[in-house]
Amino acid sequence: FENTICHYSGEWKMVGPQEKLYDTLVMQSFEPRYIFFLHWSEKVPDEITNKYECINFHMTELPYGRGGSPLQNLIVRGHNITCVTAHRMTAELDSGPIYLQREMHLGGLAEEIYIRAFDICADMIKEIVEKEPESYAQIGKPIIFKRRKPEQSEITSKESCCLQKLFDHLRMLDAEGYPKAYLLHEGIRYEFSRPALRNGHIVADVKIIKAEE
Repeated sequence: FENTICHYSGEWKMVGPQEKLYDTLVMQSFEPRYIFFLHWSEKVPDEITNKYECINFHMTELPYGRGGSPLQNLIVRGHNITCVTAHRMTAELDSGPIYLQREMHLGGLAEEIYIRAFDICADMIKEIVEKEPESYAQIGKPIIFKRRKPEQSEITSKESCCLQKLFDHLRMLDAEGYPKAYLLHEGIRYEFSRPALRNGHIVADVKIIKAEE
């Protein structure tokens, strides 16, 4: 936001949690043309989405992949490429009409992919503000993703059956917001980060802590 978006034409504000967003709109009487949501996982009240043009950025080619943990669900399913979709927020999650879609590669660690996505979102925001494109309804049968649970970060035989699957499991969790991939053994928890797939082996950092009771 500070390096790019705030330098676009017009007046810009950045707000964080849902409560702060509500206060900014209601208490400060701020009347935006658009409200853009990046890496946002909370339900926005209908009173806001009905009154303002709220645009969310979702890391799938909607209507494929509606729902939670899109990056992790894409990698688990073997996708190497996806689309970042800018769509209008409605009462039904990720079902609103689409403004723009841009292709994005899914190589690298989760944190690297998120940074790549933010750069794409910034370019899309500029295009939306400058060109004000008309949105269009989503086409096709929706495929719903389920938000991952913390215990799904544990490495099981399903992930360790081959190096590529194990590497994908490690890399897709190497970002803030999800527990790192981990193993439990005799009361010890081994957490893995910064994985790299070499020729026939994986190199990674390991944090070793006592497992919670």
